Amino acid sequence: MSLKMENVKTNEIPQEKNKQFKDISMNILKKYGILIILFLLIALMSVLTPYFLTFPNMINIVRQMSIIGIIAIGVTPIIITKGIDLSSGSLIALVSVVVAGFAHPGDYPILVPIAMALGVGLLVGLINGTLIAKGLLAPFIATLGMMTAARGAAMLISDGRPIGNLSDPFKFIGQGAILGVPVPIIIFALVGIVTWVLLNKTKIGKYIYAIGGNEQAAVTAGINVKKVLIMVYAYAGLLGGLAGMILTSRIASGQPQAGLMFELDAIAAAVIGGTSLFGGIGTVGGTIIGALIIGVMNNGLDLLSVNSYWQQIVKGAIIVAAVYIDTRKNRKK
Repeated sequence: MSLKMENVKTNEIPQEKNKQFKDISMNILKKYGILIILFLLIALMSVLTPYFLTFPNMINIVRQMSIIGIIAIGVTPIIITKGIDLSSGSLIALVSVVVAGFAHPGDYPILVPIAMALGVGLLVGLINGTLIAKGLLAPFIATLGMMTAARGAAMLISDGRPIGNLSDPFKFIGQGAILGVPVPIIIFALVGIVTWVLLNKTKIGKYIYAIGGNEQAAVTAGINVKKVLIMVYAYAGLLGGLAGMILTSRIASGQPQAGLMFELDAIAAAVIGGTSLFGGIGTVGGTIIGALIIGVMNNGLDLLSVNSYWQQIVKGAIIVAAVYIDTRKNRKK
């Protein structure tokens, strides 16, 4: 009898160890899975092309993705509240042509085009938030309407033509560097830090997650849901205005066609980074990693001379896979 008991115990020990190992592995994948994917993608591109893993190219990837990254960081709180913003790309175009008109040499101090960029972005965000929170429009419909209207306004203001002749101080925002670090990367990092603090260390951040988790419970708990939603969309608009200013400065002209498909890249970065379309889940760090994954993929495929059409197909497949995984997670819950 004692011999049988000993055999049972010895059989249980390996099973318990296997279970513990699986649990630890699953926890690591949940916490660091997206980061592991980024490193694997970098390793793969480094093997496929010798030009990929060089310091200038790494800096170039982050600089290129800083604009999409800033938009994605703004979109993240919106998605956490179960919302969506389809107007980001058109906002970029509107801000681009407005700012360019105030950035000619000798016309206005540098603070004027900066204020115009942030002001236009904030205004568009406030309109979106008000239509959604107080007008009770679905986020998809409200921001789809703004996407069309903002693009039309950009074409109207510029008469469909680029606006050039921008001042050197303004061009420094998108083309300059401080201590060897490109200014767009510095702004991207600051936006990430500020938004992380906003989501993790303030009451508004707690309210955002609460609304995304259960809006009715948030209302019951006394949270002013409408006010929070307006603030969330206003913040996304503010960051969209900032991104539009950086892009205009970098290409040294106001372009009414700027920002095409930027909203989808931003949403993709957030979703790939683990922000749930079902609401209540999302992190700034994950969104930044998601943006870098898109940047690494685009840059690597460019270096490999892969047709741009194939790049779009690959990106689409990755987005669908990320949403599918998110859906599976929520079904299990």
